[in-house]
Amino acid sequence: MSASSRRVLVLNWLDRENPAAGGAEVHLHETFGRLARRGWTVTLVSSGWPGAAPQVELDGISVHRVGSRNTYPVHAIPFAREILRQDPPALVVEDLNKVPLFTPTWSQVPVLLLVHHLFGRTVFQEAPLHLALPTWLLERPIGAIYRATPTVAVSASTREDLVDRGIPSHEIRVIPNGIQLSDFDPATLGDRFSRPTILYLGRLKRYKRVDLVMKALARLKAQGIEAQLLIAGKGDHRSALEAQARKLKLGSEDVRFLGFVSEEEKRELLARSWVHCLTSPKEGWGIANLEAAASGTATVASDSPGLRDSVLDGETGYLVPHADLDALAGRIGQILTDPELRDELGRRGLTFAQGFSWERTAAELEAVLLQTVASAGSRM
Repeated sequence: MSASSRRVLVLNWLDRENPAAGGAEVHLHETFGRLARRGWTVTLVSSGWPGAAPQVELDGISVHRVGSRNTYPVHAIPFAREILRQDPPALVVEDLNKVPLFTPTWSQVPVLLLVHHLFGRTVFQEAPLHLALPTWLLERPIGAIYRATPTVAVSASTREDLVDRGIPSHEIRVIPNGIQLSDFDPATLGDRFSRPTILYLGRLKRYKRVDLVMKALARLKAQGIEAQLLIAGKGDHRSALEAQARKLKLGSEDVRFLGFVSEEEKRELLARSWVHCLTSPKEGWGIANLEAAASGTATVASDSPGLRDSVLDGETGYLVPHADLDALAGRIGQILTDPELRDELGRRGLTFAQGFSWERTAAELEAVLLQTVASAGSRM
């Protein structure tokens, strides 16, 4: 296939250097960075922030930053249209994150939609009404506008959500996230913490419902089960969580806020903790669950979209009904107090994680990109 067929324009409101970047941006750079190394020409249009360079190259990707996180759609669409006018690529990938750009309505080249997850009504749990309502309304026409658009979903849960919204199932390919498996070797990262340890690893956002893990810890403490909770990550919900800890009478010996942690620190925390928890009501995938599995650490998670794709219930951890504190505390306590169970879940997690890598994700995405370009060419 010609070099011109391997040119792609990617639209995502953030790149990995953005202070607000999260899992979607990790996915973007791990996959499209690998495609760039395979000979693809990848251009990314993302948003900027104060002090950000307007144009950089990251992981072999040419990154153009326009507007801010709040004004990105207003600036990104005309900027992308100018790229399409001057030097059109073979394909546009809309990496849907937060607000859709409705690319099929204005792109004259083929479009591939890449979806991590859609907020739906969970957006009202995170954002104030004046921001949540427009986000919810902008998601409403997704089924109609992208109905004939080839689509990649990162999990079966996201695929089901898209089908429910009106995108035909035959248009959707599920390509799970990966991890850098070589980074996770629990044998090299030391023993478990001497004190029973629960870990939350991720952004501190309201919708992540870290408060549920704290409440479960308070219940365990009341039952005489010894444990500490480590909360690793940063976000605008930290002060509320600190207040919640005080309300639950959890002291610094019970809950420790670690703030931002490096990749090396993250790997150590995952390998040394006794159990990992993720209790959000909806995710695209829950990559921390897979990283925990690769570290030999079981996860207790809400039985919610995305999380049920990255935890095998009863094998790599447990799924519990979302916000069911009795079930959540019960499963955490079971893992903390049963070393044989803890070890068995950890061993099964290691086996499960071996099936996922960024190399596999990038290879499967490349196949879809090539197929989309070829299919579009055959219709011309």
